[in-house]
Amino acid sequence: MKPFDYRRASDAAGAAALVAEHPGAAFLGGGTNLVDHMKLGVAAPDMLVDITHLPMDRVEALPEGEGGVSIGANVRNSEAAAHPLVRERYPVLSQALLSGASGQLRNAATTGGNLLQRTRCVYFQDTGTPCNKREPGSGCSALEGYQRYHAVFGASPDCVATHPSDMAVALVALDARVVVTDAAGGERRIPVAELHRLPGEAPEQDTVLSRGDLITAVELPEMPMAARARYRKIRDRASFAFALVSAAVGLELAADGTVADVRIALGGVAHKPWRALLAEEALRGSAATEAGFAAAAEAELSEARPLPGNVFKLELVRAAVTETLGEVAAELRGEGEL
Repeated sequence: MKPFDYRRASDAAGAAALVAEHPGAAFLGGGTNLVDHMKLGVAAPDMLVDITHLPMDRVEALPEGEGGVSIGANVRNSEAAAHPLVRERYPVLSQALLSGASGQLRNAATTGGNLLQRTRCVYFQDTGTPCNKREPGSGCSALEGYQRYHAVFGASPDCVATHPSDMAVALVALDARVVVTDAAGGERRIPVAELHRLPGEAPEQDTVLSRGDLITAVELPEMPMAARARYRKIRDRASFAFALVSAAVGLELAADGTVADVRIALGGVAHKPWRALLAEEALRGSAATEAGFAAAAEAELSEARPLPGNVFKLELVRAAVTETLGEVAAELRGEGEL
């Protein structure tokens, strides 16, 4: 492992300034992704800025009048999943968190780090193979290689990797936003749906954040449909496996039984959590039936561009969207329970 300097900043702005001033610096939170990459040689920071002691470790209701909940960037995944405010108001987020990794990792991983974890593409983690995300301009080995876990939406000739976070998928469906402190001490808010990038010609850039930008919290808006939203994850085994396809679904029904509003986000299918806007558009105002849900899934799949090795993901998207919408609709009608 390459030697590195270690610093502990006294506040968020100081941490952001340290990383901004040192091109080889990185933030250290739970370390469940970064330390693995340092061991593999994928990452070689020359300075780690420890942010674990900063006061960003609370889950709390936003001020009266704003509604919603704030989750600090240092809140552990297990703590966020178990917190009463999350379980009662945003059970879909709790479900997504509990489906990720293992109990041991959830006890260490942080909210901010979960959002910023890098792809689990086998070629990205193998320094002996070309990878544009790791070494821009070297090529994408997955295009002619192992493709089972790769993207079916939004990929480019430079990268077909997928984003691994379960939590981020639920946050996109919940219209959440991240609170970011920059190196000058300024603060801004970015919708989680806009935080991550599609690869384009610069797959090495995972997010829209600038160097030194530090996520300090995630804010969840008040959303009535969130209390009955659901997360479904399809994977190779029941634990400690990344999603082949996942879906976070929220639904509101009008008095006449049609779809008044809907949120659908997909995981395991793109370089970022994929908001299924075509499916949502197809559903709003339509009948909340199995046929309608299936048609919405087909509308979204019109943009899919699978690789030879992951065509099966299209059927998984159909099933995840159709079945999860059906379960939420049944629960809303009082026909079942989540």
